[in-house]
Amino acid sequence: MAGLVILTADQLMTLDVEGRGRARRSARETSTATCVLQMFLDRGEPVPVRDIAAALSRDFADAVHDALVELDDQDLIRMSDGHVDLAYPFSASPTPFVVRLRDGRERYVCCAVDALGAAPMVGEAVEIHARCHHSGTPLQFAVTPEGPAAGSAGLMLWVGKRPEERCRGIDAL
Repeated sequence: MAGLVILTADQLMTLDVEGRGRARRSARETSTATCVLQMFLDRGEPVPVRDIAAALSRDFADAVHDALVELDDQDLIRMSDGHVDLAYPFSASPTPFVVRLRDGRERYVCCAVDALGAAPMVGEAVEIHARCHHSGTPLQFAVTPEGPAAGSAGLMLWVGKRPEERCRGIDAL
């Protein structure tokens, strides 16, 4: 079991979490990033880079590819074999965390935090299906854009530090 890391306020300030968060939010608001997220939400499967380029109506596919490489470098998406197979919070590969949208579509998300953030991201209530990491007990509850809905009392979210030797994205679950 990983040890609990406690940081002082000064140590937290040196991490520049706010600055990194602003940069990531800015990158997520680009037309390329929003297009990828919408396509992922619509499809629920890996999105071919050529489809992203076509949807953006760009004159040069190279510009789209460069924008995708930048998003990949910033750990906002993962490209593999000409496809985007992960676009935070969504994963094309099965994960322990499933978000069911209002219309019944189900999407895998990368982690518990991503599951909780899906409702405000898509602007509608979602149902989360997961299992307790410790006991394996099935968990099912609703989250609205405003936060967890009734019936989620008593649930806790544990956040741990990912070991450096672990890979990004879905490989780190």
